[in-house]
Amino acid sequence: MAATKDINMTREKYGCACCTGGFHNMFMQNKAFQAMAGEVQNTEGWSCNWGIDFTQMGRRDFLKTGAATASLAALLPSGAKAQSNRTTVFTGGTVLTVDQAFSEAEAIAIRGNKILAVGSDSEVRALAGETAQIVDVAGKIILPGFIDPHTHVISGSVVDSIMDYVGMARYTTTDEVLAHISARAGETPAGDWLVFRNFDPAVQDGPGALTFAALDEISTQHPIFVLNASGHIAYANTTAFEVSGIGHDVLDPPGGEFERDAAGKLTGVMKNNVAFLKVISNYPAMVEAAPVEGLITLLGKWSALGMTTVSELSLGALSQTPADAQVMAAAAQTGRLNARLRAYPFYTVGAEAWDAAGIHQGDGTAMARIAGYKLVADGSNQGFTGLQRAPYLNSDDHGLAYMTPDDLTAAALERAEKGWHLAIHGNGDAAIDNILDTCEALRSAGIDMSKVRPRIEHCSILHDAQIARMKDLGVSASFLIGHVHYWGVAMRDEVFGEEKAQLLDRCRSVEEAGVGFTLHSDFMVTDPNPLHMIEMAVTRRTWKEPDYVLAPQETVSVETAIRALTSEAAWQLFSEHEVGSLEPGKLADMVILDQDPRRVAPDAIKNIKVLETWMDGRQTFSA
Repeated sequence: MAATKDINMTREKYGCACCTGGFHNMFMQNKAFQAMAGEVQNTEGWSCNWGIDFTQMGRRDFLKTGAATASLAALLPSGAKAQSNRTTVFTGGTVLTVDQAFSEAEAIAIRGNKILAVGSDSEVRALAGETAQIVDVAGKIILPGFIDPHTHVISGSVVDSIMDYVGMARYTTTDEVLAHISARAGETPAGDWLVFRNFDPAVQDGPGALTFAALDEISTQHPIFVLNASGHIAYANTTAFEVSGIGHDVLDPPGGEFERDAAGKLTGVMKNNVAFLKVISNYPAMVEAAPVEGLITLLGKWSALGMTTVSELSLGALSQTPADAQVMAAAAQTGRLNARLRAYPFYTVGAEAWDAAGIHQGDGTAMARIAGYKLVADGSNQGFTGLQRAPYLNSDDHGLAYMTPDDLTAAALERAEKGWHLAIHGNGDAAIDNILDTCEALRSAGIDMSKVRPRIEHCSILHDAQIARMKDLGVSASFLIGHVHYWGVAMRDEVFGEEKAQLLDRCRSVEEAGVGFTLHSDFMVTDPNPLHMIEMAVTRRTWKEPDYVLAPQETVSVETAIRALTSEAAWQLFSEHEVGSLEPGKLADMVILDQDPRRVAPDAIKNIKVLETWMDGRQTFSA
């Protein structure tokens, strides 16, 4: 966050878009979700009317459920691809197994969708047999497929399918963002909408907002809408307001604001979705977006990044019903998914609703599975809603508790007693105190913590004593490492100050304490790039000031960072028995890289090329 920015323009207070329970408001007009939510509301129960039998993943069995077939059946292909039982040996390179010893091998053989053998070239060839196909990888590196343990793919895929990304991973300045919008206007027929996501003036240099003046200069022939990275602020041109029937006399909706200038005129800035929904709900693609196809398309794109397993950490947030699970099931049943899904039902839908839907911990297959339950203790540090022990820098504000300590403990205890694994969002140090108190209460109640496997999502600000408590309670961490890279300077200068910013994403400290951790993108907060996330953890260099290393004492080795996106991530998702390392009997999910991440300069890891991605024994990407 540049020091020269007007703090009143950039220091907007907001929570996590996907964790507030209000994200679904953006899609209330979507036809597919209206149909699915209607099924939930108009029938006596999920299981007897349109329940998902996760053990039956065939198209015919799915259609028998009768669930929202008008909107989803048309998206299903005529049949899933048959799995080949051919044996293939990959040799001539280095296999990094990421097993417990991080051992290296010369070759790996896969048969069907399973790993048959890993070892020396001669051993693997002998086990594979004379009819095996031999692939010489010519000195390249084979790793387990990458796993992102915290994304929001079901809601995010819909947004990704209808909004163009203009975030900090692509553009450094507001001028670059405006140039991109202008280029899009020049190639788009007049009258068509131009819609963009992830603009973040908190880190992209330039004005603190996009106003009528900036966007109208680009075009008044197209409605233009830009969503802030927070998900709580948006900007539009006058044409978008006009086609939405919004004039200067519009009243602010409860909980929202149409920003005005000193003369009382609209500026084009809208705060909270209750305001900007009045504009974006007129975007035709928002109504017509196909959630299943969007999910398939998104995971297809991520194959180019080496991704083979992803997660949905707020299942239900899109429709605010268990209908989100239908999207996951339908996508899996097409046979077209290029990555596995691990989903966490979201607390705002209500435990009773999930129970009534017949959805339980562990339901599913290796392709799509319910992995745990999601709770939320606080908001976002960069949004000044993370719950803090001490106030934010130059403020008397401590942030927000999304759940009271008593409510958090009660909800966690109710789920844990029914066998649920718990993933609990915690950014601020006070929120993490509350989470650890909850975990202490679970243990005191006789809950087997090894079965709950509690983990703290983001786990942003950590003190030494908290790390010790995590170790004692069997709690792991999942770090949004982009907080360090993209927002590190902002955390130092605007959010916490230099001293407290040193407590951000303490990868090495938790490792040395024997606490497991993973790295994640929190898509759509950041877009996933596993190799870049590895580099972020290894270097901790910041995007705004490339020579500034935030908390250099928290850097980790390349091997540790690789584990965080493979074997550790699999463990957190209760999938370590099937993915996360290259070992015989596990599923054939792997990525082939052109260079060894351990052998390049640390700040060049992100430049390593993904040559091939394999998931379930089939090639899902080739460069």
